[in-house]
Amino acid sequence: MRRRVVVTGMGMVTCLGSGVPANWEAVTAGRSGVRSITAFDCTDYHTRIAGEIQGDFDPCGHVPVKEFRRMDRYQQFALVAAGEAIKDSGLSCPPEEPYRAAVVIGSGMGGLATIEKGSDILREKGPKRVNPLLIPMTVINLAPGMISIKYGFKGPNFGVVNACTSGASAIGEAYRLILEGRADVAITGGTEAVVTRLSIAAFNALRALSERNDEPDKASRPFDADRDGFVIAEGAGILVLESLEHATRRGAEVRAEIVGYGATDDAYHFVMPDPEGEGALMAMKLAVEEAGIDVSQVGYVNAHGTSTELNDVMETEAVKKLFGTHAKDLAVSSTKSMTGHLIGAAGAVEAIYSIMAVRTGIIPPTINLDNPDPKCDLDYTPHTARTKELEYALTNSFAFGGQNACLAVKRA
Repeated sequence: MRRRVVVTGMGMVTCLGSGVPANWEAVTAGRSGVRSITAFDCTDYHTRIAGEIQGDFDPCGHVPVKEFRRMDRYQQFALVAAGEAIKDSGLSCPPEEPYRAAVVIGSGMGGLATIEKGSDILREKGPKRVNPLLIPMTVINLAPGMISIKYGFKGPNFGVVNACTSGASAIGEAYRLILEGRADVAITGGTEAVVTRLSIAAFNALRALSERNDEPDKASRPFDADRDGFVIAEGAGILVLESLEHATRRGAEVRAEIVGYGATDDAYHFVMPDPEGEGALMAMKLAVEEAGIDVSQVGYVNAHGTSTELNDVMETEAVKKLFGTHAKDLAVSSTKSMTGHLIGAAGAVEAIYSIMAVRTGIIPPTINLDNPDPKCDLDYTPHTARTKELEYALTNSFAFGGQNACLAVKRA
C-alpha cells in the first residue's frame, strides 16, 4: 500500500544561522555566509574561505554538555537540527509505537576532524594515547544512532554515505519507508563537518575549490562565467516525515508533501559528471513520474549548482532536456551561492529551502551571477528573490561517483 508522505517539522544549522527562520530570511535576502576560515591556520592553503559555522557553537539545549564533548562536530550538528525539527513538528518522544519510527541520516565524510586529531595524537604520542571514543565519534551510523537514543526511535535506523547526494538520498530512503508502510514517522536529513585541514587540502589538490579568498561572499558563483570552483561548507538539515494518516491522527501541521524521488548513477567517471547529463535527467524524470505530474506543473528547481565548470553546464543541459519548452518559464536557483556546498548535508538543507519556496511562493536567488555563462542559459533568479505561485518544486543533488538524487515536493 502506497501512502502519502508529509513533512511536519524542519530544523537546520548552516553558516547563515541556526533554525529555519534565520536561514530563510538570509537566503531570501541574498546574503552570503561564506567567510575566512577560523577553525585552523590556513595561511599556506590555496583556499582560505568556507561556509563555516563560526564562534562558539551553541547546542541550544539539545545536547548535554558531557555528551557534547564526546561527539564529533558532524554529530553535534545533527542533534541540534533534529531537536529543532522535532520541536517544530510537535512530535511526542519517545513515540507511541517506537518500532514504527525510523531515523535515516546522510553524511559524506562523518567525523573527519576527529580522525585528523586522532592521527596527530598517534604520530606524536603513540597508540596508547588515542581517544577510546574515536571510532564512535567518526562513523556515520552514529549520527542516526544518537538521535534514536535521545528520542526513543527504535525502527529502521541507518546512515547513508553517498558523497554530495547523502542528504537527499537519506530523505528519499526515509520517504520510501513510509510510502511502503514500513514506518509511520522518520527523522531524516544530512549532516556534515568538513571544514578541516585535510579536507581543504584534498579538495585543493583536486582543484575543485574557489580561491577567491579576498572576496569570500562573492566566491560561490553558480552558472557565472567567472566561477572558479565550489566553496566548502558545514552544517545540517533535518526533517520529520510522517504518513499523512499519522500526522492527521495527532493533529500535526503539514508543511509540505514529498511526492517523488529519483535516484540514478552516471556510470561515467569517479569525479566528473556525464557531460550529456543523462543520469541527472533520469533522476529528475523519475521524481516527476512518481509525483504523477506533467513537467509543466513544476515551477521551481533548486539546482545542485555547485559553481564548478562541468556541473553547472551539465545540470543546465539536463534541465533543458527534461523540461523542453517549459524550461524557459522555469524558475531555477542555486542556494549554494549563499551557503556554500555542505557536501552530505547539502541535499537536506536544499530540500528545506525548496519546501519553504512552495510554502511561501518566494524563489531564493542565485547571488554573484554577474556574468552569466553562455552555456548556462536558464532563468537562475539572479541577485534578487522573486515571488511566484508554486505547487511543485524539484531539488537536485549530484555526487562524485556519478550518484544523482532528485526530490519532488508539493505545497500542502
